[in-house]
Amino acid sequence: MDTFMQNLINTGAFGLIGVVMFIVAFFIIDILTPGKLWDEIGTKQNTAAAILMGSVAIALGIIVAAAIH
Repeated sequence: MDTFMQNLINTGAFGLIGVVMFIVAFFIIDILTPGKLWDEIGTKQNTAAAILMGSVAIALGIIVAAAIH
């Protein structure tokens, strides 16, 4: 049971780190791109901006997965 709790804590920690990394990356990309990224994706339905953020999400997922292993 002790190993189970440790694994559960590790999973939660890495999940939280991944979410924080995604939020930070979103704000950094929002600063670097012209206009508001959230408005471009949500209101204006900008496909290129959505693909950019999807690529960032996939890349961060790969980084977090590599950090777990």
